[in-house]
Amino acid sequence: MKILALNWNDLKNPYGGGAEVHLEELLRRLVRFGHEVTLFCSGFKGCRPEEVIEGIRIIRRGNRFNFNLVAPFHLRRIVRENRFDILIEDINKIPFYTPLYLNLKTLVVVPHLFATTVFHEINFVLGSYIYLAERPLIPVYRGLHFNVISESTADDMVARGIPREDISVVHCGIDRDTYYPDSSVSKYDEPTILYLGRLKKYKSIHHLIRAFVKVREKLPEARLKIVGAGDYLDTLKALAGQLGCAEQVEFPGFVSPEVKVDTLRRSHVAVLPSLKEGWGLTNIEANAVGTTVVAADSPGLRDSVRDGRTGFLYEYGDIDQLAGKLLAILTDDKLRANLEKGGLEWADKFNWDDAAAKFEKVVKEVLAD
Repeated sequence: MKILALNWNDLKNPYGGGAEVHLEELLRRLVRFGHEVTLFCSGFKGCRPEEVIEGIRIIRRGNRFNFNLVAPFHLRRIVRENRFDILIEDINKIPFYTPLYLNLKTLVVVPHLFATTVFHEINFVLGSYIYLAERPLIPVYRGLHFNVISESTADDMVARGIPREDISVVHCGIDRDTYYPDSSVSKYDEPTILYLGRLKKYKSIHHLIRAFVKVREKLPEARLKIVGAGDYLDTLKALAGQLGCAEQVEFPGFVSPEVKVDTLRRSHVAVLPSLKEGWGLTNIEANAVGTTVVAADSPGLRDSVRDGRTGFLYEYGDIDQLAGKLLAILTDDKLRANLEKGGLEWADKFNWDDAAAKFEKVVKEVLAD
């Protein structure tokens, strides 16, 4: 197949995240399966307009502020100049509404939709723009096939009016060569809680800091690592200072993949307190290296955690409940060991090769329809 993929960012973009990891892990394997893949995405400062990375031809135009506006012009030209069999449109921000101007078989990939969640992240004016820009998605894309990464997102699409038979679910994989247990690596000397990911308001990391204060009331030696970068960093640092735990909360910033894996292995528990996610890949990555997790019982996260088996879920926003789950894990070695064992068994079900094979099948079915 000759495939055109469309996404807001690529993995080289500083604003790339989980959606980009998901799409490009699949695209790289489609190349290995013998398909020709072009990825069209936005540009960024210092980027090359075009390059080939692991067999994927990447074309960058515009920037993060205007890409959805310039994309139609460039896409029409790219499609005219190439004989693509299918378009894979990844919707993880504002939709591109390609059915309005492209006549091409299309598979719509949706990690998750923002809906009202966007107002938890940005101001009302910009949030309203994104919210309203997402509203026409269902009538414009109706009749196309949607591929999502969790049952929660599938349920969301059904609730919005997409027939269940037009939706397929392919879970994310993980890199088994990177994420695996290592018995030679010991946990930190102090009970250590980890958040690993982008520092965004909707991730609700402030809930974790408040819960950490309660954890320290009964376990004063506990430590918290908040690993990652984002525009919420200064707010989180200020909150830690206001709550009197700045010395016990570490902000290492963005770290290398090697440091990321080592930190995951050595931490006693990883936490994802987000309001909404597509899947919660960090939960699986933590389980795969032998670390249990606590996550909010939110869309996406409830799909990647088996409550009581691979970790714990808690009611989103309930600080006391979050603190209680963390204390249970940090003070009961037998419980933690059982959860780590369950997490390893759960994580063993996920790998990118299997995900890509299932995804290729979906692409072929859409093309044959």
